[in-house]
Amino acid sequence: MSLLKKALHEHRFVCVVEFVPKPAVEHFAAFEKLMRHETLCDWPMVAAIADRVGGASDITPLDAAGKLDKPVPTLIHFSGKDREREALLADLARMDAMGLDQFLLLSGDRLPGHDPGQEPIRYLESVSALQIVRQARPNWLLGAALNPFKYCEEEGGAQYFKAEKKLAAGADFLTLQLGFDAVKYLEVREWGQRQSRAVPVIACVIGLTRNRAAMLEHVPGVVISASMRAILASEEGISKAYAKARSTDRLALQIIGLKLMGYARIHLSGIHNVEQLEELERAIEKQQTQVQTLERWFAAWEASWQIEGLPVVNFNPEGASWRMGESQVNASAKERLRYHLLSGLHSLVFNRSSYASRGFGWAVQRRIWTTPSGARLLCKVERSLKSPLVGCDTCGSCRLEDTLYICPETCPKGVANGPCGGTRLNRCEFGDRECIHSAKYRIAKSLGQTAVLTERLIPSVDIISRHQSSWPRWFNADGSSAAAGLSPQQTDSNELV
Repeated sequence: MSLLKKALHEHRFVCVVEFVPKPAVEHFAAFEKLMRHETLCDWPMVAAIADRVGGASDITPLDAAGKLDKPVPTLIHFSGKDREREALLADLARMDAMGLDQFLLLSGDRLPGHDPGQEPIRYLESVSALQIVRQARPNWLLGAALNPFKYCEEEGGAQYFKAEKKLAAGADFLTLQLGFDAVKYLEVREWGQRQSRAVPVIACVIGLTRNRAAMLEHVPGVVISASMRAILASEEGISKAYAKARSTDRLALQIIGLKLMGYARIHLSGIHNVEQLEELERAIEKQQTQVQTLERWFAAWEASWQIEGLPVVNFNPEGASWRMGESQVNASAKERLRYHLLSGLHSLVFNRSSYASRGFGWAVQRRIWTTPSGARLLCKVERSLKSPLVGCDTCGSCRLEDTLYICPETCPKGVANGPCGGTRLNRCEFGDRECIHSAKYRIAKSLGQTAVLTERLIPSVDIISRHQSSWPRWFNADGSSAAAGLSPQQTDSNELV
């Protein structure tokens, strides 16, 4: 049993240390020396190798693991940026050869250079990746991400709904986005206690300075409020040494607080050498003797974010303060009307039982549509009809029935099962639109269909099925590919409209 799996099973506190692989040899040497320390305050340390944090040209986690002179307990990250099923399966084979069996599966934030209006880039989202790996490697330790640091109901509620899908798809644990709001950490604990099985959660932490905060503001899903920036700037104005000491003390205090809240593990970023680790260790040991209850911890945490002359820090963005359990949103009249019209149209044309549906099904299953020219024409017809209505990109596996008739292809990443972690106040990470999953959330809440957002696991769309009509497949009553002229690889999903 791996060190991390054993620690999760035994509810032992463990420190997962993140390594962002860079080409420099000294970067690897420093990390190896750090991991030889083996513990932080007697808590076991596990390496986590990040994937494509900078871009597609980064060293891959498996290549990085292979460069380490001495193997260490390692959690491999997999980011779905511009990747398909085949890339994931290839990593599984390599991990088998290297004796690795623990995986953190992420959809990934926006790939550098992927901008609105360009040719679509599709991301293998975490729910689909979890399903693929769990089926292929039933006994592996698998994790996924949850971002609870959301301050509008739609994006926050949808995050928790998708987390339920991730657990159903095979996640053994969840790793939180980096954050500093203690109330949100308590929210996650409360949510986890309501689940049907225990949910091990790893909380991400980092020492925050003014420069690091400026960098993190550009990381999708990380919240750095104006009052936090003011505190950090004031600290640095006193001196860089003072700011650094305050950063280390706050990081130590945050780790102590998470342990007091019942978290059994942390994901530590921003520690690059033994000296920084030992400095953090000394800060933790000092503060543990002074802060031994959660009540005292909250007072100490608030004090650590205070500077004379500045207001007390507020961790949420200005003008937004949603907390789990609050519910006020409703779909607009236009959103409800659109849903009912499309749902009615679907019931009429695609129910497979009415005269209209059977007639349409008979028409799209003629052999003419299996010829190359016929297939192209049918795809063009479907796209021309559906694109104005729902933004259809003819993915070949229409999922509208399972997405409340909001096409997942209108998401810049093509994410279907729920939001990524990169939204901010309901706005898409790309900044040019509202997140489609916020609209889905409003509709589901208004129509009493939230089960759709937690229970329907929508498979990925393989590249081989894209830009083909989904209609012939839908009307294959036995789900086979023969009548539609599709290859066996194109029949992986049974969620079609």
